[in-house]
Amino acid sequence: MFTEASKKPSQERGGKRSRAALSREAKAAYGEIRQGVKHLEKSMGEIQRGLRKTERKIEADARARVRELRKDAHTQLNLLKSKQRAAARSLKNLSTAAGESWREVKVSADSILAEGRATAGAVAERFRRALGG
Repeated sequence: MFTEASKKPSQERGGKRSRAALSREAKAAYGEIRQGVKHLEKSMGEIQRGLRKTERKIEADARARVRELRKDAHTQLNLLKSKQRAAARSLKNLSTAAGESWREVKVSADSILAEGRATAGAVAERFRRALGG
């Protein structure tokens, strides 16, 4: 197949290529390029560290926001439960009211229910906005 005469000179010396001597300018350019590569590697590492730090901060902020929303939801639910109990009391009073006083009880209950609906709607809208929807 291959004869000794057909082998390249680099193959005769164990497969290593011979390198021509680089000029001073080529060596300088080579050094600058190598430094540039090192700087890029360093920059990439800094970017990756910054990205991880940013991700952790975003996650911590999100957890804090979720805690805040849960606390707010709990408060709003307690308020709505209070309004519900007040409306239920008004309903009980209405059923036992005599004469013209039932109109006052109904107006009071309607007011409580309207406040409750408005509060519930505002809470629902606030949570929709918080969820981005």
